[in-house]
Amino acid sequence: MAWNEGGNGKDPWKRDGGEPNDLDQMVQDLQKRFGSILGGNSSGGGIVLIVMLLIAWGLTGFYRVDAAERGVVQRFGSYVEPVTMPGLRWHFPYPVETVDVVNIEEVNDFNYSTEMLTADLWYVYIDIAVQYRRTDPVKFSFLVEDPDQTLQDLTESALRGVVGTSTLESLIGERREEIPARTIVELQDTLDGYGAGLSVTSININKVNYPTAVEDAVADTLRATNDGDRYKFEAEKYANDIVPKARGQAQVILQDAEAYRERVVAEAEGDASRFEALLVEYQKAPRVTRDRLYIEAVEAVYAESAKVLIDTDGSGNLLYLPLNEIMNRSGVNMPSIENGNLQNAARPGAQDEERQETRNPRERSTRQ
Repeated sequence: MAWNEGGNGKDPWKRDGGEPNDLDQMVQDLQKRFGSILGGNSSGGGIVLIVMLLIAWGLTGFYRVDAAERGVVQRFGSYVEPVTMPGLRWHFPYPVETVDVVNIEEVNDFNYSTEMLTADLWYVYIDIAVQYRRTDPVKFSFLVEDPDQTLQDLTESALRGVVGTSTLESLIGERREEIPARTIVELQDTLDGYGAGLSVTSININKVNYPTAVEDAVADTLRATNDGDRYKFEAEKYANDIVPKARGQAQVILQDAEAYRERVVAEAEGDASRFEALLVEYQKAPRVTRDRLYIEAVEAVYAESAKVLIDTDGSGNLLYLPLNEIMNRSGVNMPSIENGNLQNAARPGAQDEERQETRNPRERSTRQ
């Protein structure tokens, strides 16, 4: 028997007073409205509901991409080209398609600290700050499962590779700034090999400490390095001062040698010319020329001598004249001998004239 049949005459959808329930009334009103829209067909209400749900589902496919972002659309997990550019976009809503919006301009950073050994087996603590960007949204979304965590793991590996091949002096000394650059190169090469879609922009060293037990040794090393730089600077300064002087002296010596060579060659050529002239005179009058050359040679020798020995005729004795002492006492010039006779050379300039004539025998023979 139906629920509305029976002796009690109660309807479960009606209140005790026999009035219909509010919920039942609302459903009936909706059915009437849907029926009027679909021409009185009561089954059309379900279709309208489905259409409204489809419209709401389609509206969930709209998404917005900012200027610094790129959208990566996946259809059933497969990448759909191309990457969506900034603006208001639409895709088939979940579960057909999903979108990963990746910011390619944002600079992300993280700190990493660790303890490790250097190449010279010193124990150091190092703390660095790494900054990076997600430059390739497709590789970032597909090729690596967790790119950010992978970057941290690769940072540790690259840093250990650089610090492990560096000495403690280079880590805390003047080559300290080379450590971040070397780490970036090694880290970026590994990221590119993995296809992580990340680019490391900078690495900064926040702190590098060493154990207290080796503090004195490190201080001695730094002092030795500073002393070495100072000595090197002083040596370069000395070299810059002495080398130009040495080059100048060498140039002067070369010029003097060249002048000496030219003078000797000129004198040799003059002697040769004079000998040729004497040869001509000798061929004309051999005896006269020979005697004249002898007398000129004797004059040249006696002109430079401060002592004179004279052989007196027939006595067999030698007369010694200490001319140097005589000149020192009287202040007169040295006497000269010409044609075997002692000449008075007290006249001022007499000795100079004799020396001049002795040094220029060719001119005197010409005058004669």
